[in-house]
Amino acid sequence: MHSIFVSDLHLSPERPGIVESFFRFLADAAPGADSLYVLGDLFDYWAGDDGADEPFNASVATGLARLARGGVAVLLMHGNRDLLLGEAYARRCGARLIPDPTLVALHGTMTLVMHGDTLCTGDVDYQRFRATVHDPATQRAFLARPLGERRERILKWRSESERSKQAKSAAIMDVTPAAVEAALRVHAYPRLIHGHTHRPARHVHEVDGHRCERWVLPDWYERGGYLRCDAAGCTPVAL
Repeated sequence: MHSIFVSDLHLSPERPGIVESFFRFLADAAPGADSLYVLGDLFDYWAGDDGADEPFNASVATGLARLARGGVAVLLMHGNRDLLLGEAYARRCGARLIPDPTLVALHGTMTLVMHGDTLCTGDVDYQRFRATVHDPATQRAFLARPLGERRERILKWRSESERSKQAKSAAIMDVTPAAVEAALRVHAYPRLIHGHTHRPARHVHEVDGHRCERWVLPDWYERGGYLRCDAAGCTPVAL
C-alpha cells in the first residue's frame, strides 16, 4: 500500500514532452498506488469547466478516469494556475476535489497536504492577488464571461506575473518559516507535503519540541517526478 503525490505539472498542449511523460506516468507508475494526490497546477491554466470537451482537456480526463476505474483514488487540489477547475471536470476525471489544506491519516502518519502558495507570506503582492481571485463572487463574475475572453485575461495575468517575478528575490517567493511552523502547529505537528515553489527537497522543522518533516514536490517543467509514501516513509522518484 502506498500513495503518490505530484504537483505543478502545468500540462499544456504546447509542452508535448511533459504531456507524454504524464501519460506514461499514468500507465506505468500510478496504477500500483492506492491513491494519487495532485496538489495543484495540474494544468498550465484552466479557464473553466466549459472547456472540458476540448481534445487536450478531454484526453487528460480520460487518462485520470482510466486510472480511477483501475482502483486508484484520484484526489485533486487547486493550485494557483487551475483554481477554476470545478466539480464537473473532477467527476469526469473520476476524481474528488479536496480543500487546501487537507489533513490525512497516511499509512499511519498524519500528513498535511497543501498546494503551498499560502506559505509564501513574504510575497505580499501575490497574497493580495490570491485573496482577490479566490473570492467566490469574483470567480462567479469571471466565469460568466465568454471562455475566449477568460483565456485572454488569464494569459495577460500570467504575463504580468512573470514580469513581476523578475523584480522579486528568490527568498520572497519561497515559503516563510513562520508560515510553515504556524501550519504545522495548527494541525498538531504532522508531516507536510506541498508544491508551488518548484524547489524539491526534504526539510525538517523543530516546532514546539516536535520534529516535523516537510517534503516539497518537484515541478514538471523539465523532467518531473513524484513522491511515493508508504508505512515506512516517503521517497522522491524522478521520471
